Amino acid sequence: MNRSMKQLLVWTPRILCLLFAAFLSVFALDVFSEVAGFWQTLAALMMHLIPTGLVLLALVIAWRWESIGGVIFISLGVLHVIISRGNLHWSAYAVIVGPLFLVGTLFLANWLCRAKLRTS
Repeated sequence: MNRSMKQLLVWTPRILCLLFAAFLSVFALDVFSEVAGFWQTLAALMMHLIPTGLVLLALVIAWRWESIGGVIFISLGVLHVIISRGNLHWSAYAVIVGPLFLVGTLFLANWLCRAKLRTS
């Protein structure tokens, strides 16, 4: 495995996860369209940022332990499907669950190829 391929495999899931967290954070901005007091808006913003916090927490874990992080990302995707119970359009699943599965799979691939990545 050449050096550029190793770098791609190591950094792609991390960068994709950060981009996905930023994407999820955009959905929290709709709380500012509501007319509410400061504390209600702050509470609503914190609630809307819980998914972003979970993704970032999973990234912190995956950065150190790729195997555990990969399983966590895939589990977050499955959890989203279970919680929504099929009430969403298929595109909503593709946009939310797809990146979680992709990042989880990339972290698992990173873990499986760890020996090759570290040796050369």
